[in-house]
Amino acid sequence: MESEALSARYVLGVDLGTTSVKVVLLESQSRRVLDSCALPTKADVPSDIGPHGKEQDVGRILSTLDACIAALPRDRLQKVIGIGVSGQMHGVVFWKAETGCEWVKHGGAHLIRPKDVSQLVTWQDGRCRGEFLSALPQPDAHLSVATGFGCATICWYRSHRQCRPDFLADFTAAGTIQDYVVATLCGLERPVMSIQNAASWGYFNTCTGQWNVGLLRQVGFPVELLPEPAESGTTAGSTSSEWHGIPAHTPVGVALGDFQCSVYSCMAGRTDAVLNISTSAQLTFALPADFEPPRTPDPLSPVSYFPYFDGTYLAVAASLNGGNVMATFVGMLAQWTGELGVDLSDAIIYSRLIQAALGESSTDLKVCPTILGERHDTSHLGLVSNISASNVSLGQVTRAVCRGIVNNLCSMLPPKTLLESGVRRVMGSGSALSRNEVLRQEVERAFPLPVIYGKDVDSAAGVAMVMNDRIDLEKRGSNQNENPS
Repeated sequence: MESEALSARYVLGVDLGTTSVKVVLLESQSRRVLDSCALPTKADVPSDIGPHGKEQDVGRILSTLDACIAALPRDRLQKVIGIGVSGQMHGVVFWKAETGCEWVKHGGAHLIRPKDVSQLVTWQDGRCRGEFLSALPQPDAHLSVATGFGCATICWYRSHRQCRPDFLADFTAAGTIQDYVVATLCGLERPVMSIQNAASWGYFNTCTGQWNVGLLRQVGFPVELLPEPAESGTTAGSTSSEWHGIPAHTPVGVALGDFQCSVYSCMAGRTDAVLNISTSAQLTFALPADFEPPRTPDPLSPVSYFPYFDGTYLAVAASLNGGNVMATFVGMLAQWTGELGVDLSDAIIYSRLIQAALGESSTDLKVCPTILGERHDTSHLGLVSNISASNVSLGQVTRAVCRGIVNNLCSMLPPKTLLESGVRRVMGSGSALSRNEVLRQEVERAFPLPVIYGKDVDSAAGVAMVMNDRIDLEKRGSNQNENPS
């Protein structure tokens, strides 16, 4: 046993989510998560464009990342053989490639501190209104462009120079928050971006693996900011310094999409569908290996085709409305009770809502929870109907909200379609689903298939698995070259 412990090697998985950071240590040989830590970032900051802008402080995100990694066993960190990084898709952060960060020593560990870097404009950003988006050129890609997408946000900055005239001129690189972390860890002069993240930015053709440079130049887009595309699952570089005990020169994977990594962590085969309900919500299944996406986007379709690994795709119903709907509901009640002179924390309200709903097995109250609209229908906002004097109890309203979240997703990708595509079970994942028993009950009611809730089903575990599997694949390829049969 001691020799096994001495020979153990680990892969660090990092997920930079919308509201929290999670890190895991995956034991390489067993592919088991042995250690993990998750902490809220509390990174939201006011935007200078008002309520439509959704921005986060990069320094707070990195500080949370440091705190998470510092909570892991240092003796295991010293045996890390690879780092995988995933994070929230679509968003964009800008920095100066040469001075975008600085390494500092604190408490015996080398840490990254942001320098010459912008706020993160997140996927929830709403500055690109319909009229602005409709004036942009049609992308040479199968995915539409929406507000919150990196390329759309950059176009907005280019078109609204009166707000901040020199904003784009201050930076030489751009990427998702996870691309920024990978670039700073590896000291890259130009960031690399996986096809998964590039597709989430818009104006990227997944079939050719290239940006729509010509189209973007037509609207004055600063194409020099675009990262270098790279295959998902490949290596971006290696750490330029020791980091929390992790040795310098440790391989770092190209940053991946949190959604794809969440799927990778739990999809055992092509007969599995994956339902993820976290801040937002997604329902997906794997398409045949020979599937090719359409040549042009269908902006009215609720189903998109996300690039996965090795040239394959996922059919995805990606809803903007998931756990954030429950969070809004809780926040509304907290405000109401506060105005009535009763001060209750969000945690207490949430717990009491779930308990009340568990006592109400059914309700005829109808809640359409699309308070954020949907990318395929931005005007489709929330609605409550079929209200009567007998169905407005706290428990019934809560159950109706949970049912509405699930029903909205099922209207985008019906369970019938899953059955026709050969899906035999649904793998449930996501923080909102794991902590909300009522939501799980409604999922099991809606799907005529077994619903399985897996252990370690999350993006941090998934990106660690991806990195570990690629290291293992390279090792086996190296052994075959050394010992040809």
